[in-house]
Amino acid sequence: MAILGIESSAHTLGVGIVENGKVLSNEKVMYEIGTTGIIPAKAADQHAGNIGTVIRAALSKANLKMGDIEGVGYTKGPGLGPCLRVGQLAARTISLENKIPIVTVNHAVAHIEATRHIANAKDPIVLYVSGGNSQILGIIDEPFRHYHVFGETFDIGVGNMLDGFAREAKLNPAWGSSVAKLAEGGKYIEMPYTVKGMDFTFTGLLTNAVRMLKAGVNSKDIAFSIQETSFAMLCEAAERALLLARKKEILLSGGVAQSKRLSEMMKMMGKSHGADVFVAPNDLNADNGAMIAIVAEKKLEHGMNDTLDRCDIDQKFRADKAEIKW
Repeated sequence: MAILGIESSAHTLGVGIVENGKVLSNEKVMYEIGTTGIIPAKAADQHAGNIGTVIRAALSKANLKMGDIEGVGYTKGPGLGPCLRVGQLAARTISLENKIPIVTVNHAVAHIEATRHIANAKDPIVLYVSGGNSQILGIIDEPFRHYHVFGETFDIGVGNMLDGFAREAKLNPAWGSSVAKLAEGGKYIEMPYTVKGMDFTFTGLLTNAVRMLKAGVNSKDIAFSIQETSFAMLCEAAERALLLARKKEILLSGGVAQSKRLSEMMKMMGKSHGADVFVAPNDLNADNGAMIAIVAEKKLEHGMNDTLDRCDIDQKFRADKAEIKW
């Protein structure tokens, strides 16, 4: 069946169409964050102004008409309330007007499942790294089948930490890819390193980096060091989870999974333990509609469609609260 997915949790408005597990289209429009970051109301206004255009573009790319769509899914959360609301209202409208089933999708689970789908991974440890969160997860069946959180950030996500440094350094755009570019050729400076079991914190690292920046330390060296330190923390915690859970597969997913350096470090760690490490193509790691459609199709195949009165939004919707039956 052809399923349309809508992603609108933050700066990206994405619409993807999937049919029998194959991505037919994956269109998007992004809010330009500049040097200041996301202003939720402005991002939502842009999403609202572009939703029709992006839906039409996705249908055209897939060579389909709206009448060919058999189900619709949207991001319920987590995310920014005004932005989430745009996707919710669009999906509800499509469901009502076309009399097709609708499903809600957890943003984090969508990132993970898109990677698991592409890799055909069976039972992995997952390092999910995004702007809003950073977690280590794995599938368990009790009290229901879901992604159990083995470890997570105690404060902010690694993506928000990198974005915060980018804003302080006046990088444009102010996000992780700009920090990675600045880090090229940098030298390592000792930074705060905080891992507790399989949990970690990043605010101390960010505070130290900003302090050094204001003190006139070379920004290239700071960028290199903040990236190396934070990624080493993530790899240590993921390695501990891999060994404790006795897994042989690792998934790296989420927006920060686009980092070549993090991918490289994770693959080195996995290789040392004979574990396969999977990373999705960047278009599926960045926020996108196809990942929502992938999960929506799986939910519909397993009879998990929602009623309209349950199709709300939840800005703090945790991955471990979302049931998976597949």
